[in-house]
Amino acid sequence: MTNDEFPPAGTGTPGAVIEATGARRSYAGGFEAVRGVSFSVGRGELFALLGTNGAGKTSTVELLEGLARPDSGTVRVLGHDPWRERAAVRPRTGVMLQEGGFPSDLTVTETLRMWAGCTSGARPPGEALDLVGLTARAGVRVKQLSGGERRRLDLALALLGRPEVLFLDEPTTGLDAEGRRETWRLVRELRDGGTTVLLTTHYLEEAEALADRLAIMHQGRIVTSGTIADVTAARPARIRFGLPEGVSAHQLPPALRGATDGRHVDIRTRPLQESLHELLRWARESGVELRGLDARSASLEEAFLEIAKTHTEAEKVTAA
Repeated sequence: MTNDEFPPAGTGTPGAVIEATGARRSYAGGFEAVRGVSFSVGRGELFALLGTNGAGKTSTVELLEGLARPDSGTVRVLGHDPWRERAAVRPRTGVMLQEGGFPSDLTVTETLRMWAGCTSGARPPGEALDLVGLTARAGVRVKQLSGGERRRLDLALALLGRPEVLFLDEPTTGLDAEGRRETWRLVRELRDGGTTVLLTTHYLEEAEALADRLAIMHQGRIVTSGTIADVTAARPARIRFGLPEGVSAHQLPPALRGATDGRHVDIRTRPLQESLHELLRWARESGVELRGLDARSASLEEAFLEIAKTHTEAEKVTAA
């Protein structure tokens, strides 16, 4: 079966490469980690799954990787059930878990050769090492690698089979800033080459830099999803500036009197352009210099924190 011949993902989204529909997963003791999750990912798309610790991200991804089966609902990867049809899915996917757990006494190259023996159409070990910047560490034993180097080895192993679908679970944990940027560059190149990527990360700037679309999970459910612009658009923008001596924030137009410590003003507004235009007009007419003026739309971090806070407070009210 060629890349373009995989069957459609059930009765869900036509052409979806990854799809979950009403997926649920519980653990012993009755704890339900995944509570009716639904989303789809198209070919060549990078989709980020975000959430606080315990939100259900890894439990959801494990269903898609075929490491567990849902208690109810369906999951499909390349049109197949990854649990029941593992033989059809596994050779076409790459998986980077949070921890690899490789034999510590093997060298980096020996580890790759061992893994390649279990992988269809594997890249040469040297090519995989070059992709992740580990060529200089090829002869080093795994136990001598730093935490960041082990993460890069995890990624090299996930890429050995030239996957059509790549699952990345916290891929840059432990990497320094340069290593993180290099990993981002590689992931973008893979995405641009047609690889479908599902990413979980605690680094919101990582999702902001990479994701075409994303979903935010809380307590086992997806509470919002869409492009970064979709997710942040519903949150207020921010205008910050300082006022010169002799000018009080009370002199501002009523609609622009945000939080202030007397000299510095922090305004939250939804119509950013309209509010900024009014502020600049007031400043020009009043002859006031706005010091350090900074205006920007809501960031993904602000949206994420607001969503987490809102849903946590709503749960507390419900529980009471």
